[in-house]
Amino acid sequence: MVEFSPFAYAFHEDPYPIYESLRREAPVYRNAELGFCALARHDDVLAAFKDWETYSNKGGVALEQLAAADGDVTPFLSMLGMDPPRHDAIRAIVSRAFTPRRVTRMEPRIRELAHHYLDRMAPKGQADFVADFAGKLPMDVVSEMLGVPSADRDELRTWADLVLHREEGVEGLPAGAMQAAGKLYAYYVELVADRRKRPGEDLVSALLVAEVEGERLQDPDVIGFLFLMIVAGNETTTKLLANALYWAQQNPAQRDKVRHDPAAIPGWIEETLRYDNSTQLLARTVTRDHELRGEKLREGEKVLLLVGSANRDEEVWERPTEYDIERDTSQSLAFGRGTHFCLGASLARLEARVSLEELRLRIPEPEIREEGLARVHSTNVRGFAAMPIEFPTA
Repeated sequence: MVEFSPFAYAFHEDPYPIYESLRREAPVYRNAELGFCALARHDDVLAAFKDWETYSNKGGVALEQLAAADGDVTPFLSMLGMDPPRHDAIRAIVSRAFTPRRVTRMEPRIRELAHHYLDRMAPKGQADFVADFAGKLPMDVVSEMLGVPSADRDELRTWADLVLHREEGVEGLPAGAMQAAGKLYAYYVELVADRRKRPGEDLVSALLVAEVEGERLQDPDVIGFLFLMIVAGNETTTKLLANALYWAQQNPAQRDKVRHDPAAIPGWIEETLRYDNSTQLLARTVTRDHELRGEKLREGEKVLLLVGSANRDEEVWERPTEYDIERDTSQSLAFGRGTHFCLGASLARLEARVSLEELRLRIPEPEIREEGLARVHSTNVRGFAAMPIEFPTA
């Protein structure tokens, strides 16, 4: 049987052949050494997403969090570390502030930010797409929504990167990740305290006054959501943008479709999410003994839902290993399903669409220098830490 470990995969350039082997073999993969099992098939991952009563989020959504956690880890993970009914109550209140209207209202500002960074890049003929664009714009968008001063954003991005970084040979949370999480948490404590004294028009202020049936968020709930937005919302969008550029270059016929027709951009985004999603896996904890395809899962077992594998399952997708931006991606699990469906999905799609629209107009022919590519080291997130590009100047 093939061996799979997210700690090894974090440093593995291409996990998809491993996923394919897992789907062909036993329906439930077990790693006795690290004490987890994994689901690789689309139907099983989808069912687990929907069945929160059996597959619990308490303890976190990364294997190293489950290994390190003693009980609930909600101080850092907010809704990601909760199950209903508390999860639904918190989400309902957050949704009163984090509204579709607030997201849609960001489009002109996202476009301005894209212009700003592309205008700085365009005359040079070369750039690091991650450092100079994809890593900056999502942080600015989230920060402006939260009212984070521009002077603090680079430091917050550094901390967010460290929270997700994993070190080779270290099978738990590295000390750097824990320290960065503590710094982020302390920053948000001060930010929330400031907004209670001096409320404004930002999302933090809106979260503090949002209520459902007379219930409001407590400070730890607000801080947990801010942590989630900076780490999960910011980083995954950064990786989505770079992954989209990378796979377009690897598939020239698909890239030409985008160059000739801006209406193809949403399909470009959705196929990238399916083909090589930022979030490759999410962890759960089994709450009751049960059987899955004849395999027994025990209460307390750690389970990894392999989203990256599910999105290439041959039982669901025709030609799953081909990158096709005109594909029907309605069965994609990139943003999850069920009660934990990603609250920031619409914001991520908006940022990606606007960014790629403006990139197409301002720098229509970027070419990636393969020798300078570097990937992030993370057990959950797949994407690039560096992506040097070259392009013609006007």
